[in-house]
Amino acid sequence: MNAHDEDRIKELLQQALPRIDTDTDADAEPDRDLWTAMLRRLSGQSGGEHASLPWFDWALLAGLAAFAVFYPVTIPVFLYYL
Repeated sequence: MNAHDEDRIKELLQQALPRIDTDTDADAEPDRDLWTAMLRRLSGQSGGEHASLPWFDWALLAGLAAFAVFYPVTIPVFLYYL
């Protein structure tokens, strides 16, 4: 990597990452209260009902079951990784 590439990477990183203001107090409060958002998110999930799995998870599970049926020797390997 030459100096031009390093300068370009440095420029891109400076654009992507915001500058940290060192003049502010380290104990500054966040812009908004995050705890209320967390409580709202937790209250949306009741403990009794289970979240539904996306179709892709079901497809992977079906593929895994089919693979285990055709190659039963691999079942201990699957159980090891669970």
